Amino acid sequence: MRAAGGVSGPPVPSNGAGELLQLLRDGRPRTRAELAKLTGLARSTVGQRVDALLATGLLGPVGEAASTGGRPPVRFAFNPQARVVVGADIGATHGHVALTDLLGRPLCEIAEPITITDGPAPVLDWLATTIERLLTQSGRDRTDLVGIGIGLPGPVEHSTGRPMQPPIMPGWDRYDVPHHLATALQLDTGPSAGSATGPVPVLVDNDVNIMALGEHAAAHPHVQHLLFVKVATGIGAGIISGGRLHRGAVGAAGDLGHVAAPGHAQVLCRCGNTGCLEAVAGGPAITASLHAHGITAISNEDIVQLVRSGSIPTAHAVRQAGRTIGEVLATCVSLLNPSVIVIGGSLAGAGESLIAGVREVVYGRSLPLATSDLQIVPATTGRQAGVIGAATMVTQHVLTADRIDHAIATQSMSHAASATA
Repeated sequence: MRAAGGVSGPPVPSNGAGELLQLLRDGRPRTRAELAKLTGLARSTVGQRVDALLATGLLGPVGEAASTGGRPPVRFAFNPQARVVVGADIGATHGHVALTDLLGRPLCEIAEPITITDGPAPVLDWLATTIERLLTQSGRDRTDLVGIGIGLPGPVEHSTGRPMQPPIMPGWDRYDVPHHLATALQLDTGPSAGSATGPVPVLVDNDVNIMALGEHAAAHPHVQHLLFVKVATGIGAGIISGGRLHRGAVGAAGDLGHVAAPGHAQVLCRCGNTGCLEAVAGGPAITASLHAHGITAISNEDIVQLVRSGSIPTAHAVRQAGRTIGEVLATCVSLLNPSVIVIGGSLAGAGESLIAGVREVVYGRSLPLATSDLQIVPATTGRQAGVIGAATMVTQHVLTADRIDHAIATQSMSHAASATA
């Protein structure tokens, strides 16, 4: 199956309900009369579209407006509880999976240790089992599921959902992740009368992109130009430009970890090159510098705890990592001109030690025009950024106007065929 693309199947007529839903996705309740005034459509047309959306459950009544004489008119609003989405954040050593509503708000979640190097079959089978557990735990039926979003720790061709030469994922290169998961869960990937949005897509992207989507949706929805930087074992960036995620030609946009860090040409990176940013400023590089000073730290969590406990050498090492990252980000600021840079990932837990180093260099090195209104801030979504972003990726895909119209029309044609059979 394809992970993204146009609506499948033969053309079906548009009923316009999808466009009306886009207006109502802001959550504000409105009456039929208010919708007619906003859209300029006849009240009868609005009524037909409202009825079509009510039948899907995506729209629901939320009380009555004040009466101007006669029976009070009913208000309607988008119902984010109507269906559920799976958001999965798969890392090198962890798996975090959440069942969310249509606003990306987690309803229940499971996080467990996994090993990405075990290969795609064991990891994806674990994911399928975990999704079944979440559906059971939440009491939701499989027909309520509108899509699955997955973030993986490597480059992904988003149009097919296949990892592309991921450096820390042996056995995953070009593996058909959507097909494996759809088969394991017996998903209906064709037009389905049981779903309000048609097929159940499995969408895949790299982990930093979905974290960027999650942070953008949850904390900066009105920001048009945002750079999300994940600082952990590796370093990467998710680019929001013009309010949309920028993936690049083959899904490799934002691969900051393998940009050359100035002055470090002698440092060997796991990719085989030298001087890469993650080899100089990622978690393993920081732990190596601490060991040289007699300080034991094995994981990124150890580094964060040392900073929080007041270890001055660790705070200095983290701040220096921030400065090195800032040297690369200064170039990004000149190239992309973001209004917000969000620092996330496990090492962001070190707080101001990391961010102060980034700010020091970016504000000092970049031109004042580009930094006059630039904010460099910590992520607010924490460990939920990935699952929220993966769910957001799905809702952005399935709740478009054309997909809603296609699903409603297909459902109506199916019902009509059943009635005449």
